[in-house]
Amino acid sequence: MPDPNLAAVRARCTRALTYHGPSHESPAAMLREVTALVSDDLAPDNYGEGDLIAGFEREMADLLGKEAAVFLPTGTMAQQIALRIWADRKGPRHVAFHPRCHLELHEQKGYQVLHGLHGVLVGSQHGLLALEDLRTVGDPLSALLLELPQRGIGGQLPTWEELTAIVSWARERGIALHLDGARLWESAPYYGRSLAEISGLFDSVYVSFYKGLGAIAGCVLAGPASFIAETRVWQRRHGGTVVHLFPYVLSAKAALARRLGRMQAYADRARAIAARLRAVPGIEIVPETPQVNMMHLYLQGPKERLEEAALAVAQETGVWMFGKLQPGPIPSRSLFELTVGDAAMELEDDEIAGLFEALFVKVGIAAE
Repeated sequence: MPDPNLAAVRARCTRALTYHGPSHESPAAMLREVTALVSDDLAPDNYGEGDLIAGFEREMADLLGKEAAVFLPTGTMAQQIALRIWADRKGPRHVAFHPRCHLELHEQKGYQVLHGLHGVLVGSQHGLLALEDLRTVGDPLSALLLELPQRGIGGQLPTWEELTAIVSWARERGIALHLDGARLWESAPYYGRSLAEISGLFDSVYVSFYKGLGAIAGCVLAGPASFIAETRVWQRRHGGTVVHLFPYVLSAKAALARRLGRMQAYADRARAIAARLRAVPGIEIVPETPQVNMMHLYLQGPKERLEEAALAVAQETGVWMFGKLQPGPIPSRSLFELTVGDAAMELEDDEIAGLFEALFVKVGIAAE
């Protein structure tokens, strides 16, 4: 059950440490942003058809350098459909991905139960999937899914050379390449390449509009025209052709316009914050120098005590640090995923460090 005290404290906070902050995340703010884009002559889509959604799909296909694209309500739907299509086309029912892939951790084995696919977990759950790991795979593969950046290990990315070597390995074996680009927007500054150039390595690509950009919901799946035509059939089978998607499309368009150009600044800010937090006892940062606007902070202290302390800090400062933590690899460490967005841009480095210092004082961990 949700903790009502947690929700009440969060509602009173005027600033936040992660993502885009309370002023953006309130339902009223989200609805106002969409309403401002609604004109009297706007024609809503009807079961996925209409000028608004078709125009946005064309815009996204061009941005990603693909023949076609389709707007879908969820990434779970998009990625299961993508892997199903490639498996049907290629033959083998085995699809490969990292052990900390979203399909494996958060979708109740949907790829297996709904689509009869067999997941092949490749590499260590604590590191990037590497070419050496793929060379040990004995099962015939229809598709290989790569996530850029890899959220489950702190937003890490392979080098361009490492990435293209993996792509070449798959191409030589006739394996389809699918990109989990939920946070692809954040990857482009690291590579110094366009979204189309990165996406061009893959046969299909999924991008999310809410995770890094802060839209209400929704995503796009892009690829060859025949692939997208087949996706639309599976979209209906999945119940994804809801009567109106235009509020999500409008929110996605607004979020892209507002934040796509800020990704380099977010990443630069993440590196500055990490440099400052390295001086705070009780924090271990993964990766030590962030590659994107995300990092994992392993905090010293039991999960429950840290959560209680964060609630007390929020009440005293009006800054929301976090509500719930993930358990760390050992009982004395807890995991906090810090994603730098508009919220952290409004806080000074020393103020952020001070929040964590206050947190550890309340937990009873003395500064060294």
